[in-house]
Amino acid sequence: MGTRPAGPDLAAVTSLSAGARRWIGLHCGYLDAPSGRAELPVTPRVKALLQLALLHRAWTRADPADPDLAGVAATVEQVWRSPDHPRLLTAEPRYARQFQLMYGALAPGGPATDGPHRAALAEAVAGDLLTPRRKSPYLQLETRYYAELAGVPHRLADYPELYRISRLAAHTEARPLAELDVCNVTHTVFHLADFGFRDPGLGAADLAHARDRVQRLTGECVRGGAWDLTGKLLLAQHCLGLDPLSTPSGAAGLRMLAEVQSPDGAVPGRSAGDRAAAGANAVEFFRASYQSTLVVALATVVLLHRRSAAAAPAGAR
Repeated sequence: MGTRPAGPDLAAVTSLSAGARRWIGLHCGYLDAPSGRAELPVTPRVKALLQLALLHRAWTRADPADPDLAGVAATVEQVWRSPDHPRLLTAEPRYARQFQLMYGALAPGGPATDGPHRAALAEAVAGDLLTPRRKSPYLQLETRYYAELAGVPHRLADYPELYRISRLAAHTEARPLAELDVCNVTHTVFHLADFGFRDPGLGAADLAHARDRVQRLTGECVRGGAWDLTGKLLLAQHCLGLDPLSTPSGAAGLRMLAEVQSPDGAVPGRSAGDRAAAGANAVEFFRASYQSTLVVALATVVLLHRRSAAAAPAGAR
């Protein structure tokens, strides 16, 4: 009987995290540089900046003294001060209200601070955005999460009820695992658990169900070389109270990401099948690497924060 390959040790995960954070801190400024504004499509750039703000929020809470945070903070603060940015949120009408809500909720310093985000947030909540009307369970959950971050009242169900009507909760053993969308599953978990900063609030049976699906999906993504999705699932494992260094699928995922990480810290593509070409120029490499590298930075900064907090003496927590 063969032995299972050893999982990554804490030093390897710390190195993976440090490399991803360093790369994001050095390169995220391109998103709001004149060249980035000229070369990147508007909606993907807006999404990338909202993702960067999510990373900034988690990183500030988990490791505010990290010097690599400075580049991320500078870019987020510059964008959120810009009077020109709010109009970009409405470039694609079907996303406009949700983008405005997220933009208001993720303002550095909090949504109550002054800045262009205040008007965008007011516009977002002026209609029926904060009601269940014509929203999928997933969109209701996402909207509730950002409404609470923004401090605006809503008429959406509580988190346990929104979980019970989610695709993740509805998935049965009789259905193929492939029917589950990884992004839907992971973001459902992220919103329940505030990206790892609170208990997801699930009962024992629901927690066991979610853990089972997330671990099985992680194994499938590792086998398929899906780097971006694997990073999201590692964070989802953590949000559900698992230790990705110790679960077989989590350890395999962390090991895979450490092995593919470039010397400069980037994860060079969303998957093994679309990794950046050997001759990619700087812009091509950024576009190939940004999403996966940010996901790895987010997952590991939160994961290492919990480990650090658990290891601290009781009086120091």
